[in-house]
Amino acid sequence: MTYEALKAEEQKYVMNTYGRFPIALDHGEGARLWDVAGKEYIDLSSGIGVNCLGYNNPVVTGAIEAQIHKLMHVSNLFTTAPMVQTAKTLVEATGMGKVFFANSGAEANEGAIKLARKYSYDKYGAGRSKIVTLWNSFHGRTVTTLKATGQTRFHDYFFPFTEGFDYAAAGDLDDLKSKVDDTTCAVMMELIQGEGGVLPQDPDFVKAVEQLCRERDLLLIIDEVQTGIGRTGALFCFQNYDIQPDVVTMAKGLGGGVPIGAVMAAKTCCDVLTPGTHATTFGGTPTVCAAANAVLSVVNDPKFLAEVREKGEYLKNGILSLGSPAIHGVRGMGLMLGIIVDEGQHSVFANRLIEQGVLVITAGKNAVRLLPPLTITYEEMDAALAIMKNVFCNEK
Repeated sequence: MTYEALKAEEQKYVMNTYGRFPIALDHGEGARLWDVAGKEYIDLSSGIGVNCLGYNNPVVTGAIEAQIHKLMHVSNLFTTAPMVQTAKTLVEATGMGKVFFANSGAEANEGAIKLARKYSYDKYGAGRSKIVTLWNSFHGRTVTTLKATGQTRFHDYFFPFTEGFDYAAAGDLDDLKSKVDDTTCAVMMELIQGEGGVLPQDPDFVKAVEQLCRERDLLLIIDEVQTGIGRTGALFCFQNYDIQPDVVTMAKGLGGGVPIGAVMAAKTCCDVLTPGTHATTFGGTPTVCAAANAVLSVVNDPKFLAEVREKGEYLKNGILSLGSPAIHGVRGMGLMLGIIVDEGQHSVFANRLIEQGVLVITAGKNAVRLLPPLTITYEEMDAALAIMKNVFCNEK
């Protein structure tokens, strides 16, 4: 079908909840995509960080194909080898305790919230349930994770929310301390605020928050939905910050393109959720865990992670070397980068890049966000940089 025909049927049958770009994608290979008209794009967004090993990766597709001929899905009332193997790999790579599998980042964060509140209830009784998050954070779109999100623009329309959250300014330890009281059970934060604008946290602040949590017996929840699975040049971003969280959430890149989320808890709290206290029908099914195992077999390799860091530096330096007055800097870590432009201009530049064949997304008020496949080649980055030069150095 043509784009026009597809769009007409979409408008007729699909709820209009996304501001979609005027493209209908058809297939991909590596870090390249083609639309239904045959136009080629270099993808620097990878499905908002999901397709971490690119498109049509034989390691991932082969694992999925092999698994679907055995078991696609079984109830969580039974044990399967792919689920156990994924959990084992994650735990052994991080020194954490155990894993619960969900279907998305929002579900993973919901699970972490429940775990933190039950941990505190089991130990201290009722009344200690508040979770402090950071302003400008993003933790999901369910009623509870929207409330955990420290951006009031996401709070419109959907009242009443789940209560029990407060917000502190990122980097301001005094403000965070002022929000922690006898009713608090956890602090939850992203180490790089992705949706908020690709904003890395200050390392000293993060270490201080970790120390505060230890002193007050608060669970430190690190939301790695976007930063996890090699995105920042470590398997998890918290490893770059030299901290040991109590709970880590993940999704996006873990499945390499299939929907999966997970909550990973430290040994001190990994047995809080017991039979009947938390569950999900599709969490940890054989197909998605086969994909996750394939992803981890590639990403959980020091050499691969070093290459991610090197590619990130190459792409960052290439953008800065364009010398465009429209670019005010590049922030981020590994292959999670934000090109900083004037406030409100990020959408303008994103649209121009997409028109010329580079798929990007936006973040915050002034960032063109880049989340390319971790397997992107230097040739593909050079091709994207050539288009960026045309867009950023030849403003209309």
